[in-house]
Amino acid sequence: MIQLKNISKTFRIAKRDAGLKSAAKSLFHREYTRIEALKDVSFTINKGEMVGYIGPNGAGKSSTIKIMSGVLTPDSGECVINGRIPWKNRTEHVREIGVVFGQRSQLWWDVPVIDSFDLLRDIYKVEQAQYKKMLSDLTELLDIGEIIRIPARQLSLGQRMRCEIAASLLHNPSILFLDEPTIGLDAVSKIAVRNFIRSINREYKTTVLLTTHDMQDIEALTERIILIGKGRILLDGPLAELKNHRSSHKTLTVDYLGPRLCVPENLRLLRDEDGHAQILVDTDVVTVSQAISIISAHAEIKDISVAGETIDETVVALYKEFAI
Repeated sequence: MIQLKNISKTFRIAKRDAGLKSAAKSLFHREYTRIEALKDVSFTINKGEMVGYIGPNGAGKSSTIKIMSGVLTPDSGECVINGRIPWKNRTEHVREIGVVFGQRSQLWWDVPVIDSFDLLRDIYKVEQAQYKKMLSDLTELLDIGEIIRIPARQLSLGQRMRCEIAASLLHNPSILFLDEPTIGLDAVSKIAVRNFIRSINREYKTTVLLTTHDMQDIEALTERIILIGKGRILLDGPLAELKNHRSSHKTLTVDYLGPRLCVPENLRLLRDEDGHAQILVDTDVVTVSQAISIISAHAEIKDISVAGETIDETVVALYKEFAI
């Protein structure tokens, strides 16, 4: 189980103006600014849960994961994971967690991936029998049997990310922290990674905390989201509840003939160009049929479709609602 209570973290960052004069001045007198990365962050994640941890850039997501991984020590607050304090019991703690940072690698660049796996086995002191079983399972689930004998530098991004995830799970951790695991991946690789994460959660009851800007990852994998902004937890609850809360918003996509649309205030024109428009409708105010009638009065409709608010639109609306 993961439990954070009133975690706070502040960074002191040096700053200076551009130019040689400012650079020379900073050698003798350096100015600093303080950034509150986390402010009283509290949440609990139970064993076997898959939770989406979302927020804009600079919100504090990676700082939270680094504290939970034992890499950073908070200024104040409590963090207990499986009965241990990560930064105080780091050796024991890292045996039970796996971490994947989408923009950092734990694979040695110039050697075959399997050599990196073997080295990680030695680092984590995994028994040979357990290592062989996990390697066999991961190789099959992630479809990396053909690439683990190739140096990491010769792999595509999608191939390398699948190997990164395998490397983080060789010691069979009970908790997996994923920070942007699908960044830069193509559609096929993303689906493969998502299917794998679901598989290890189902088969091994692995607890997963997923941090990503790809809301399709969140929608496909998690049932609960935690929203952080400006270092504070703003929302914590079921994803379905959030979507239902905003289910009154529908988007009409219209192909029409005639001049550009002019819609009343109770409809929101999202885009309108070359006879193709998107209109946001709040069905608590105007029904879809009423909206279509209003549009028909202004233009000849060639085609129209109705869609609910996407997960991306829902999250953008949340960012605006909380001013983050």
